[in-house]
Amino acid sequence: MSFHQKEIRLPAYRRGFHIVTDTIVGHLPELKTIEVGFLQVFIKHTSASLTINENCDPTVRGDFERHFNLLFPEDAQHYQHDYEGSDDMPAHLKSSTLGCQVMIPITKGRLNLGTWQGIYLCEHRNHDTGRTLVLTLMS
Repeated sequence: MSFHQKEIRLPAYRRGFHIVTDTIVGHLPELKTIEVGFLQVFIKHTSASLTINENCDPTVRGDFERHFNLLFPEDAQHYQHDYEGSDDMPAHLKSSTLGCQVMIPITKGRLNLGTWQGIYLCEHRNHDTGRTLVLTLMS
């Protein structure tokens, strides 16, 4: 088995759910040389997350944001961690719920995602300066 790894820095995104599949693939020209393998995408942050979901209808991403805000509201009285603002503890909860990594099969030089699937960067903070991803190709 062989491995190739690199870190990339995403630009700042507003709070919400954003499709970053093309950005990730654009940083991986090596992907085209892999017949069978996997791509692991890992985010190095505790207030943002990754998931795979609907890549066509943007209302899905809006519904995700609204739903997660209902599940994890800002300024809840039971939060103790509030050092970085009212959006910080909800961001940690959202991140742990969705997770910090995704794994995608590679087949014939392409990510083997379903027709309607895309990789989401889930930005849970009101203000971000960019996020770092670790991309690991395994073949």
